[in-house]
Amino acid sequence: MNTGNMPTPIQNLDEYLGNELYMKREDLFPYCFGGNKARKALLFFEEIKKGKYNCVVTYGSGSSNHVRVVSNLCASMNIECHVIAPKEAYKVTNNSKMRELFGADVKVVPVDDVHDTIEKMIEDLESQGKKVYFIPGGGHGNIGTQAYVDCYEEIKQYEKENGVFFDYIFFASGTGTTHAGLVVGKLKNNDDRKIIGISIARPNPRGRNAVLDSVREYMGDVPDIDDATIFVDDFRGVGYGDTVSEWVIKDVLIRYGIPLDETYTGKAFYGMSEYIKDKQIKGKKILFIHTGGTPLFFDSLNGLLYGDYN
Repeated sequence: MNTGNMPTPIQNLDEYLGNELYMKREDLFPYCFGGNKARKALLFFEEIKKGKYNCVVTYGSGSSNHVRVVSNLCASMNIECHVIAPKEAYKVTNNSKMRELFGADVKVVPVDDVHDTIEKMIEDLESQGKKVYFIPGGGHGNIGTQAYVDCYEEIKQYEKENGVFFDYIFFASGTGTTHAGLVVGKLKNNDDRKIIGISIARPNPRGRNAVLDSVREYMGDVPDIDDATIFVDDFRGVGYGDTVSEWVIKDVLIRYGIPLDETYTGKAFYGMSEYIKDKQIKGKKILFIHTGGTPLFFDSLNGLLYGDYN
């Protein structure tokens, strides 16, 4: 499957809170409902194909877009897929149903047991003669970071072709490599803009440190990494799946016809809106990166229709 060199579109959504708002539609990345995890996963699977691996182990919650995409790719290539899921963040979602459809083997364990379970699973599979490739949760690591260095260059190309410059870029910040890749892109290009990750689960300083570690792993300890890494944890609720953004999901759907979800993009859009109001940002060009999660939007339909988010 070749979806490389196919930039996702950027839409001008016109005026928003006194600024000009644009949205980069990573949800339209052309594989399995798209999203940042699809962009990352395809890079990982280039390595998997080159190495002729026949078994993949990865990690993710019941809401995980990453697991959905990885399990789909495994199914398409007839590769075994094993998923370790944390019991504390395990719930039935459209994403979890889809990974079952794709035939992924899922093992649910307490979060404190995840590391040891992964190690034991890889050991057992290799002892059976399997050639195992491990993909960290969320597509963490330099490959995941590279995917969003690439995305940043797409944004730069759009700016060049359309004569615009985004003063702010907002997005959902989770395991850290989407955020890290964008920061790397900013630093490599020496751009004077703010890259603002809205945390969907992790608090400071843990979440921000994960991003900083990924940036440094990719490019070394260069000047300005700290200043370039803005990680806002005020709008995450109590973590994955916690609903803090019901009205935003409804408003964005009605106003723009674009679906958000309550785990990732709804939180990020809500956080962006509150950040803009709190900082009294006016007259700027703002880009929101829609990092995907469309199947999770349909988990929110009862809340949109009946106000029932339980």
